[in-house]
Amino acid sequence: MSKAIRGIYAAAVSPFREDGSLDIPKLIAYCNHLITDGGCDGVAPTGTTGEGNSISMRDRLALPGAFAEAGFDPSRAIFGTGACATGDAVELTSTAVAAGFTNVLVLPPFYYKNPSDEGLYAYFSQLVEKVGDDRLRVYLYHFPQMSMTPIPVDVVVRLKKAFGPVIAGLKDSSGDMSQSLAFAKATGGVDADFDVYPSSEAFLFEGLAGACAGIISGSTNAFANYAKQAKSEGPDSEAFALVKAARAVASKYPLMAAMKQMEAWRTGDDSWTRMAPPLVPLTAEQRTNLKADVDGLKAPAPAA
Repeated sequence: MSKAIRGIYAAAVSPFREDGSLDIPKLIAYCNHLITDGGCDGVAPTGTTGEGNSISMRDRLALPGAFAEAGFDPSRAIFGTGACATGDAVELTSTAVAAGFTNVLVLPPFYYKNPSDEGLYAYFSQLVEKVGDDRLRVYLYHFPQMSMTPIPVDVVVRLKKAFGPVIAGLKDSSGDMSQSLAFAKATGGVDADFDVYPSSEAFLFEGLAGACAGIISGSTNAFANYAKQAKSEGPDSEAFALVKAARAVASKYPLMAAMKQMEAWRTGDDSWTRMAPPLVPLTAEQRTNLKADVDGLKAPAPAA
């Protein structure tokens, strides 16, 4: 089966070496942690939370093959392969598919602002046609606050009609649940094999009720076990109240830096706090406040 399994995903943070390069073995080990003790069903490396657009092409191209050599389950990974240049997106995507990782998360071309619907359609259609592999499964990446390039519902529907199962779903990082539900309604959502993923675990049950496939979240790097327990106990459970409290804590801080700080604390490895410019680690005050906020939550639910 080409398509990624549905459920709770972490938009995985990325570890960097001192020279700024991606520490690929460390990322693979971390992603294995996320899908085992970390409570996730899958991972989305080299997305926004993973600082994907700050990682060199060389490192991004090396990643799928390294995951394949490590025996990572392709049905549990959705690699970020978007780029401003269509050719770069094609190369990144083709490399992932060749390594057996057929599920990719693709930003729109985000440098030129206010592109026409026709221009957006051309970008994604050229990607699919140039990769030219029926195994490919594209998840469109709608993140207008960051990319400044929204993907209109009509373009999504048009792409789905043109390319069928190759257009597998969409990650909606707008933070607007009504937008996620609009994507699911227009495409048929999971009932029509189109997997919409809101970006916050606080939307988990509203999304599932509205034909979404799960969530892909940055804060599940640290708090996925809360969401996993809540999913089994229901929307009125104490576990889901904890999910929302944890998400509120994460939202108080620069998310990528906070999740890296959490991983540094978990592992005792301060190199996790390295960020790719222009992003920077938490300040001393932010670290102190984050620690107090996290300590105010209950202990993470154990992995099943």
